[in-house]
Amino acid sequence: MSTREDGTPGHLIRSRDDLVAWIAEGEKPKNRWLIGTEHEKFVFHTDSLTPVPYEGERSISALLKALISEFGWSPIMEGDNIIALKREDCELCGNISLEPGGQFELSGGAVETLHETAAETHQHLREVLKVGEPLGIGFLGLGFSPKWTLAETPHMPKQRYNIMTRYMPTVGSRGLDMMYRTATIQVNLDFASEADMVKKLRVSLALQPIATALFAASPFTDGRPNGFKSMRSEVWRDTDRRRTGMLPFAFEDGMGYERYVDYALQVPMYFVYRNGNYIDASGASFQDFLDGRLPQMPGQRPTLDDWSDHLTTLFPEVRLKRFLEMRGADSGPWQRICALPAFWVGLLYDSEALDAAWHLVKDWTEEEREALRNAVPKSALATPFRSGTVQDIAKEVLRIARRGLRARQRLNSASQDETLYLEPLEDVANSGKTLSDHMLDKFHGPWRGQIDHVFGEYAF
Repeated sequence: MSTREDGTPGHLIRSRDDLVAWIAEGEKPKNRWLIGTEHEKFVFHTDSLTPVPYEGERSISALLKALISEFGWSPIMEGDNIIALKREDCELCGNISLEPGGQFELSGGAVETLHETAAETHQHLREVLKVGEPLGIGFLGLGFSPKWTLAETPHMPKQRYNIMTRYMPTVGSRGLDMMYRTATIQVNLDFASEADMVKKLRVSLALQPIATALFAASPFTDGRPNGFKSMRSEVWRDTDRRRTGMLPFAFEDGMGYERYVDYALQVPMYFVYRNGNYIDASGASFQDFLDGRLPQMPGQRPTLDDWSDHLTTLFPEVRLKRFLEMRGADSGPWQRICALPAFWVGLLYDSEALDAAWHLVKDWTEEEREALRNAVPKSALATPFRSGTVQDIAKEVLRIARRGLRARQRLNSASQDETLYLEPLEDVANSGKTLSDHMLDKFHGPWRGQIDHVFGEYAF
């Protein structure tokens, strides 16, 4: 999640038109489209395989301080606590932040090619592994915490997470699991116009369950198989239905910036940030705030910073801000970190590929899209669809993405184009076996039912 810092106060919002204009300002011509990749990792003690607390000699705070001293990161503070890191002098660094249960997140910089994404990922992993090793700290990329119970999972000292922790149990049964025990890979991509945004949003919403199936990597809970291929995705189905899901209105006539703004205005808020503090506004809508009727701040009106904050607390399968954020993938090994942006860049950044992807999904009904979303967490590539399966769709979608990446002709120093980053997904689609399937085979075979092996075989 994003991390706020105090700065120049944002402009007061005068009307709904300001909210629409704020999103529209994200439009960019194609030659300025960039790629922003985010990925989260579980942090564990390598000797005991226990989660890492915020404080102590072998802790999250010690890890953050080591990154500051060793690699020149700068701290972002909340009170006396370091809650994030930034490096303004580094093009391939982005920001490091903490998810509620200590999941370590890199919000990568905006780059032009997937080769830069790969370089950024390598640099980040090299840094965290170097400072983690002397602390006896390791990093694991899966979609759901495979061993630790919710009670065993530490809480990071961020005010906004305290507000969310109180609110989540009132709106769903799995919100705390989502906060404290899931990890994901996401990619942020640009659009050229309102029409381009709508087309990309529709394609990516329809195909998000396909990405979920390809990236399924969370078959364990509390040390045992949980019956799902993507428990992370399943958890989102009962987190807070007013701010999650497949956005069926996006496929209706008249979809555009205004329609998304109207949706966001009615989604309950979590908080308002003022002078370094988070004011609990949970349950009130942004429309209440816009009308000066926020009970916690009567008569006060929001700023554009408040609007930006609010949009980060909406969690649909694809999120619109000043870019589109793909949210359907489990975290995984480093190859998957590069594979996710490769999948979506290939589909969305070449016009012929985007047309082909839209042709594939344009006649899918709302009921079919929702059925895919509901079934894929359990059955992944084996999910039936029309006369075939999700595996069949995945193969076709990957062929389209490969053509889209090849058309970009972005080469690395070895004269390889960006299609090389799709190879892990093509292996999944061709074999029909997800990372979850491989882990389950090992759990029931050579691991002999001992979950601890997952840390040895799948840690970075």
